[in-house]
Amino acid sequence: MNFIETRGNDGVKPIEVPFSEAILNPSTSFGGLYVPAYLPKLENDFIVNHINSSYKDLAYDILKAFEIDIDDAEINKALALYDNFDDASNPCPVVKVKDDLFVHEQYHGPTRAFKDMALQPFGSILSSIAKKRDEKYLILAATSGDTGPAALNTFKNKENIQVACLYPDGGTSDVQRLQMVCEDGKNLKVLGIKGNFDDAQNALKKLLASQTFKDELEKDNIKLSAANSVNFGRIIFQIIYHFWSYIQLLKQEEITNGDKIYLVVPSGNFGNVLGGFYALQMGLPIEKLLVASNENNILTQWLNTGIYDIRGKELKLTLSPAMDILKSSNIERVIFSLFGADRTKELMEDLNNNNVFQMSEKETKELQKYFSATYSDDTFGTATIKEFLDNGYLMDPHTATCIKAYKELKEKPLKTVIYSTAEWTKFSPTVLNALNKNNNKYSDKEALEEISSKYNAVLPQSIKELFSAKINHSLVIEKENIEQEIVKFIRES
Repeated sequence: MNFIETRGNDGVKPIEVPFSEAILNPSTSFGGLYVPAYLPKLENDFIVNHINSSYKDLAYDILKAFEIDIDDAEINKALALYDNFDDASNPCPVVKVKDDLFVHEQYHGPTRAFKDMALQPFGSILSSIAKKRDEKYLILAATSGDTGPAALNTFKNKENIQVACLYPDGGTSDVQRLQMVCEDGKNLKVLGIKGNFDDAQNALKKLLASQTFKDELEKDNIKLSAANSVNFGRIIFQIIYHFWSYIQLLKQEEITNGDKIYLVVPSGNFGNVLGGFYALQMGLPIEKLLVASNENNILTQWLNTGIYDIRGKELKLTLSPAMDILKSSNIERVIFSLFGADRTKELMEDLNNNNVFQMSEKETKELQKYFSATYSDDTFGTATIKEFLDNGYLMDPHTATCIKAYKELKEKPLKTVIYSTAEWTKFSPTVLNALNKNNNKYSDKEALEEISSKYNAVLPQSIKELFSAKINHSLVIEKENIEQEIVKFIRES
């Protein structure tokens, strides 16, 4: 299967490229994104045939359905990384918390967040291709907290790969920051920037599109790629676990094959829920995708009104910082799927030029066939964390945002899966404030220790070790100096 561009073709770039090319060089015509030329339709009995499959086998068969141009040996090598998760047989368990409510725990990988589900195998495949081609790549990553640690972990000391990771200084939890700044791979550079995640992501997109930057890298025979979900290599792995949600409910005899379910996804850059949208289009019985936002509720506004408006909006720093995003990259892929390249180009240019776009009433209704959305504030989130722990389940603040959508958006009495995208350990001060019903300023270390001892919660060794680890990346820079620092890094390493 080949990949095409969301905003159409400029006559310079190839009209279609294979998967390997799309992930190595994700920059496309007019600033668009790569998407599959079509989505594979899985046979009617695909799900029931995988009810006893391992996650790796399910993943392999879905990847093969996309006909990606990656050798079977490389695919299997990449998928074998799931063996390093807490439970190799079930890397992302689905846990029942109420009669009709299940939590899909996506945080059982090395960096304790859902980004491991995609970035572990993606990193393996990308570095293998680079080595096979005898090409060197600079991988850019911009993070609101979880992409960074996961990208650094998967690419650490990989041959033919260097990584520059941008994070907003003060815009992540301390654990997330330590996971990045303590990394010691010789091929890694971590840069704090004075600004927010949108600033980091905009900088990444500008660099990906900058010919002068590419020319500068070319002097050292280095090509440019990205680890953010602008890269379809991330998205393809984010389709798989939605099928796993359904299969787990079947295995637990909570549904029968063909029953529809709701999926509730906490959303920032829209990659996780996009995977669900693609899964639905490939045949997964999803009634609707319920989108949970925090107070940066641009996605809720868009899905409810058809208007995406960030004029005069300032990013609010919330207790669910991975969702503190105003400009979500992956809405573009949804718009393309529903309305085609010309309309996508028109709307995205409106957004880039005017910070707003407006869809027609007909387009909005089409969008709402697949998505409903709501948002919650920090007060709701902290009360929810306390409520669920009182009933025996410990969750992080991003998972808590899903409960509002679960309570308000369901139109039918169907089983519902919410996605827990990070372990409580990533945001322990917020969790402890919620449990103790106070606003005390806990350090991450003391909050982790109190929660683990008081509530008998497991504290992973990798998290414990962070607080005695050496800090290897202490630089915080103005966003205008990003390119200069990255060029300096590749020349010195």
